[in-house]
Amino acid sequence: MDVNSMRHSAAHVMAQAIREIHPNAQFAFGPETENGFYYDVKIPGGAIHNDDLGKIEKAMLRIAKGKHPFERTEVGRDEALKRFADQEFKVRALNDLLKDEATVSLYTQNGFTDLCKGPHVEHTGQIGAFSIDRIAGAYWLGDSKNEPLQRVYGLCFRTMEELKEYKAMMEEARKRDHREVGKKLDLFSFHEEGPGFVFWHPKGLTLFNTLISFIRAENEKRGAHEIKTPEILSVDLWHRSGHYDNFRESMYFTSAEEKPFAVKPMNCPGSILVYKDGLHSFRDLPLRLMEMGHVHRFELSGVLHGLFRLRAFTQDDGHIYCAQEQVEGEISAFVDYVYSVYGIFGFEEITVFVSTRPEHSMGSDEVWESATNALKSALDKKGVQYKIKEGEGAFYGPKIEFNVKDCIKRNWQLGTIQVDFSMPERFDLEYVASDGTRKRPVLLHRAVLGSLERFLAIYMEQVAGAFPPWLAPVQAVILSVTDNLNDYALEVLAAIKAGGVRGELDVSGERLNKKIRNAQIAKIPYMIILGDKEAASKTVSVRLRSGENVNEISVDDFIKIVAERTATKSPALWPTPVAPAA
Repeated sequence: MDVNSMRHSAAHVMAQAIREIHPNAQFAFGPETENGFYYDVKIPGGAIHNDDLGKIEKAMLRIAKGKHPFERTEVGRDEALKRFADQEFKVRALNDLLKDEATVSLYTQNGFTDLCKGPHVEHTGQIGAFSIDRIAGAYWLGDSKNEPLQRVYGLCFRTMEELKEYKAMMEEARKRDHREVGKKLDLFSFHEEGPGFVFWHPKGLTLFNTLISFIRAENEKRGAHEIKTPEILSVDLWHRSGHYDNFRESMYFTSAEEKPFAVKPMNCPGSILVYKDGLHSFRDLPLRLMEMGHVHRFELSGVLHGLFRLRAFTQDDGHIYCAQEQVEGEISAFVDYVYSVYGIFGFEEITVFVSTRPEHSMGSDEVWESATNALKSALDKKGVQYKIKEGEGAFYGPKIEFNVKDCIKRNWQLGTIQVDFSMPERFDLEYVASDGTRKRPVLLHRAVLGSLERFLAIYMEQVAGAFPPWLAPVQAVILSVTDNLNDYALEVLAAIKAGGVRGELDVSGERLNKKIRNAQIAKIPYMIILGDKEAASKTVSVRLRSGENVNEISVDDFIKIVAERTATKSPALWPTPVAPAA
């Protein structure tokens, strides 16, 4: 049985249950979701409260047990308007969204009728295992200018085992929530004065910059040249690129000397201007330009979510200018790049999609077909299996998307590569071919991590804040048994810092056990324990975050081990077997 039909049917059952508790409820839309369903509702003169959720679920269980059939009927639009005369949002849908429909379909179960295209299960007993999840805010048609509604979410799976497994996964996700991890580890914060903008703290910025250094080095290995372009550019540029027509609702605008400007939502027009600043030869291609581009996009306050959804973020954006015959090779190399990087971060399960032409796009059908075929051909030749996402490409070209599955089985869309024939045409890009003629390059847009902030949030939840040694903001903390050892502690701190280890000294005055516990909570990979024995022998003892102890090794050996962990990007805290003390 189709699980989406089960979930959609559950939404109807929930609406019926809500009406039993709130007879004056006004219903908007109630679709299925990836893990369940929701219904947008308005309660005139009142609201649905958390105390109602148990009552709604209890009523749903009773309705489900009744095995009431879902009966479909078709009626004229005028007849539907009469039937739903007391439902303001159904009337709006009929008058606006369905105004050109001569007939509409209705579904009825146990005396409750809803306007719906279907499909549904045969009867209410087939909606599977479900529960009411939560209440959230919403707006009619998702527009903040429209009337506010309440969205009641439910979960629905084929079996109770699947439902329990999902709830356990969500509970684990709550424990790993990057917002809580960020607060506990003092990485970043959010403030009302800047909604949708992240405030990085010193340790968080160290983490952020370390990630940038990593991906910058990976780009350099692959022949990329880094550029930096302005964050505010003339509105004329965005008209020319097509962003104004296709993306302006997500853009910020300003002006200077009566000339309109836009804050960049994407980096590609700036990169194109860099390319156009000189005449390029076929010998220059492929030209790989990359940028740690800081972009701004307007997002409704209701969808902002920690580092996952921001109004300003940084992309590891790359733009490859190449000849037609180089396209497949560049795509193939990028696929290898993506798999290499994701493996370093422990993302082994990768799903690949090819996203095709969306409804709002630019360029001819022939150009889109050629670009899409180039993506598919590169994947086919590498033997990479992929799925198709119809209509989900960028407005200027189709793309390959790479989705990873984390340790609690959640899917995340990360890297992309897009083939773009349109912008080279719009900006009249050229290169001098081997025969001396001018030809048009193909533009490939690519990002491995995507939004760096979002990637860090995903990875933070993947490892629950326990970063590998190379990425940890603080790699080692020095814990002395007594204050009498502070001079030696400062000596060790200076030595490890000089050796490239990010270290700090705990000067809290707490007992050693409390210092160790604090370091464990902060998820610091290495705790350097200093006692009288270590001070006398000029050695250190190391307690690993995982609980093992390494006694009396030289400071130089410790530095070498951390350096090796960093150079290899190893997730392991210590080589095996443990090297003997010097």
